[in-house]
Amino acid sequence: MESFWLAVTNLGRDEVFIVVLALYTWLVNPRGGRNLGVAFALSYLVNTALKFGFNEPRPFTGNPGQVSDAARATALGPGLPSGHTQMAATLWGGIAAQVGRTGMWVVALVLIALIGVSRVALGVHYPLDVLIGLLLGAAFAGLAASGRFPQEGAMRWIIPLILLVLAAFLPAGTPREYGTSLGLLAGFWLVRPHFAPPRDWTGRLIVALVGLVVVFAVYFGLSALPQAFKDIGLIRALRYALLVVVAVEVVPPLLRRWLPRG
Repeated sequence: MESFWLAVTNLGRDEVFIVVLALYTWLVNPRGGRNLGVAFALSYLVNTALKFGFNEPRPFTGNPGQVSDAARATALGPGLPSGHTQMAATLWGGIAAQVGRTGMWVVALVLIALIGVSRVALGVHYPLDVLIGLLLGAAFAGLAASGRFPQEGAMRWIIPLILLVLAAFLPAGTPREYGTSLGLLAGFWLVRPHFAPPRDWTGRLIVALVGLVVVFAVYFGLSALPQAFKDIGLIRALRYALLVVVAVEVVPPLLRRWLPRG
């Protein structure tokens, strides 16, 4: 069963979140995707602050042989709250709340439940870690559906600038998640998705394939930077902010035939 739970838990990887956020924004709800991205980044930042603030051990702490190497590789940092569960609940719950259809709610709840259970089944989280992650994720999913994140006038630029300044002053050795979440939040706050989703399945397929190629070319290209350079807080924040800007502000003009101005 471990291979099954590993496959399920990997649905909570960063790469999966990038794909889902990008496709939802391009193909379903551009402005909703921006709001979802802001809520997702806020959830990521809060999860990081709580995780390293509480610094609670994982079930296998003190006995690494209790779980497999593959399971341990999915468990970075302290245990409370479960990041996989919280971010899955934020993302899929936020999409379901925005879409508002029964079928989407069923898919979202099944995925969230499976990812949460996988963390306990693999022995990398206590049930309480998962429960708190679930509750926090539900709160941020509600924010994604009902929240209003103003970016008119100077607010569009001031908020991202403040976030990047904060990233620049992160002390050496600060967990990388802080820079990542600050960069995502800066990027999603800045972007303005002025495009409409494709009108036909051919357009959706072209946008999905070409758009993801562009986004992951940037993602893996930036990942190839020297590790010491990437570990600088500001550089990490800029990497993720740039990734969001490319997805929302660069890909649509490149594919204007299928993503008309809206």
